[in-house]
Amino acid sequence: MPIALVWFRSDLRLADNPALHAALEAGFDPVPVYIHAPHEEGRWAPGAASNAWRHRSLKALDLALRQRGSRLLVRRGDSAMVLQQLIEQSRAQALFWNRKYEPATQPRDAAIKQALKQRHVQVRSCNAALLAEPWDVQTRTGEPYKVFTAFYRNVMAGLAQRALQDAPEALPAVPSALKGEGIDALGLAPALNWDAGFWEIWQAGEAGAHQALEVFVEGALRGYLDQRDLPDRIGTSRLSPHLHFGEIAPWRVIARLQAQRGVSLDRDIDGFIRQLVWREFAHHLLHHFPHTAQQNLNPRFDRFDWASTAPGPLQAWQHGRTGVPIVDAGMRELWQTGMMHNRVRMIVASYLTKHLRVHWLEGARWFWQTLVDADLANNTLGWQWVAGTGADAAPYFRVFNPVTQARKFDPQARYITRWVPELEALPVNARFAPWEFPQLCRGRACDYPHQPIVDLAQGRQAALAAYARTR
Repeated sequence: MPIALVWFRSDLRLADNPALHAALEAGFDPVPVYIHAPHEEGRWAPGAASNAWRHRSLKALDLALRQRGSRLLVRRGDSAMVLQQLIEQSRAQALFWNRKYEPATQPRDAAIKQALKQRHVQVRSCNAALLAEPWDVQTRTGEPYKVFTAFYRNVMAGLAQRALQDAPEALPAVPSALKGEGIDALGLAPALNWDAGFWEIWQAGEAGAHQALEVFVEGALRGYLDQRDLPDRIGTSRLSPHLHFGEIAPWRVIARLQAQRGVSLDRDIDGFIRQLVWREFAHHLLHHFPHTAQQNLNPRFDRFDWASTAPGPLQAWQHGRTGVPIVDAGMRELWQTGMMHNRVRMIVASYLTKHLRVHWLEGARWFWQTLVDADLANNTLGWQWVAGTGADAAPYFRVFNPVTQARKFDPQARYITRWVPELEALPVNARFAPWEFPQLCRGRACDYPHQPIVDLAQGRQAALAAYARTR
């Protein structure tokens, strides 16, 4: 049988993998390949938490391939050069891959495809990540969308369920002459095991993704819309890292949800699918406005008076020592688990960009290093949305009051207490703003900052004044 390379990137699964299945359907013996080339990601090479996840996900993929008679061939270097070497060594006649959509990788992939076609190598790219390609969704005038609601309606109007494809039961062996590196040699796993807390709640890999989907369907899906904003419980799907690394297809998620349709769940299913379309919107924006990974989409904010990035306030925010319990709880959850509840992400981002008036890029860079689901499109959209600088953004003058938010979404302070245990001896009503209750300082509570690093009212007023100067 002729050989085809199947180039794995952010599609670390065997089920619903269009490139793998296309190679098999075309009559090729697939050689699964992973090329480690972080230098080709531009300014957004994968962060530490992402690398820790990828390490485990690659091992899970390799194990799944070996169980079917194949293996993952791992190389490192410039992708174009490595692929050319592998084509020559294997005498492959074709190359299949699933598309990536980042600004740095799209032109690279296009150049590789053109160069190989000139050498008469069959090249095919597929969509393994999105419900709709970014270039297929446009306004009536042919322009990209900047408003989510209109984008959502367009996507849903054209949404068709794709056929599900189970993982192949067996695969051809990779020729023994083709040598690669061990996954451990890539240096993705942290040397000091600082990620140990991650794996108490996460299972990287395709099997973990399918298990997470079942746990969601059998649990948090019921009541999703009412509980997704409450950080003291598992009220969300926890599928985001699995989707980011391509361990599960979004259309399989939707198919599983649709199978649960019924009067009591329709509202929650529709609400979750809407969140999946927000993910689509993020990729749509990054494709059409690639500069937004580094720059404001709204140029008005190019003259905004951001505060100087003094290390003290930024580091206090990063390490959960701002003196604002809900903010500190979120940042500590992030450090220990590689994840932060979505409602709390908005609170901590608002606090950084509004109360501290630190440029959203500083927050985006920290999240990039510490989130296991760090996705350039979602990270960019989220930070620009909260900062008020992006598409369909919350207006800048919308400043979350972190104390009010905590009382509303964590009314028993369970989330705060879990991640800021210094405050557990205080009455519940004092845990939201302990500086208002100095007489209660006792025990470990005295080790917590006695005052926020910035007065909330003064920080809000300074942010609104800076905003007014841009008008």
